Amino acid sequence: MILLDTHAAIWLVQGHRRARALNRYATLHLSPASLLELQILLEAGRVRLAPSRTLEAFRDHERFRLDEPPAGRWFSSACELTWTRDPFDRLLVAHARVRRWRLATADALLLQQLPGSDVLAL
Repeated sequence: MILLDTHAAIWLVQGHRRARALNRYATLHLSPASLLELQILLEAGRVRLAPSRTLEAFRDHERFRLDEPPAGRWFSSACELTWTRDPFDRLLVAHARVRRWRLATADALLLQQLPGSDVLAL
């Protein structure tokens, strides 16, 4: 199974070439942490979406499913990730670990810190 990091989800929805590697996977998952990060990026003007692309469109997108792991295990796992101060990186890595899924990402720090078997490099 594959969990998308926030940028992977944005690229997939926008049809970006960096998301092409995801086309071979039938089931993709999105974290609630990505929805919060996306909202913050939109508010800060760091990401722009087409008018038809809303948080609801992301949550209900046909290419992935929203997954909600048990919060206690998820946040405990995030507390162990002391190599990053980015709360969204912590939450996304912890989400993938709790589910034992690979994280689809292009984030250089995540690719450096995580074993190759835990990521799908985009």
